Amino acid sequence: MRISTLLVIAILASLSVGLTCAATPAPPVQDTLNVNYFVNAHSDFPDGTVQLTNPGTSGVTVWADIYVFYPDEEMSECCSCSLTPDDLRTLSINNDLTSNPLTSTPLTNGIIKIVSSSSSDPRSIKPVPSVRAWGTHILNTGITETEFQAATLSNAEVGSLQKGCSAIVLEGSGHGICSCGSGS
Repeated sequence: MRISTLLVIAILASLSVGLTCAATPAPPVQDTLNVNYFVNAHSDFPDGTVQLTNPGTSGVTVWADIYVFYPDEEMSECCSCSLTPDDLRTLSINNDLTSNPLTSTPLTNGIIKIVSSSSSDPRSIKPVPSVRAWGTHILNTGITETEFQAATLSNAEVGSLQKGCSAIVLEGSGHGICSCGSGS
């Protein structure tokens, strides 16, 4: 009798642990969200660029899910660009990331978020570590290049990016979709 009671308790305990784990959101995947800014796009200044690479640590193709924002936090464009191991892709701020805004308002300044994903659809993020990114900043004092800054990709951020991009695809009639520049 004592063994069957202990067995029942063990089964109930394991079921309650399973329920607790199922209710807890997945922890953020590290090394998946990169953020940077751009300024002076579509102006008399030279065009800025974003350089993307897959360092090949996973040995597979990954996708750079890209989200471009106006300074007022509204998403303007989104897309997904493939990166094979050791690939280098160059994107123009003017021609690839800001030339097809959802609204007719051209972006001159804004934010770029890049999520490293195993999904080729920016409306369905599947975070995996890998993508590295650098951006040029076209300033009044000259041109600089900086690495994108790593940030925590929370479940809330994943949901917000997916919803924003889904709305663009649904309502944009082709507007709001960025392009992937040059590279493989």
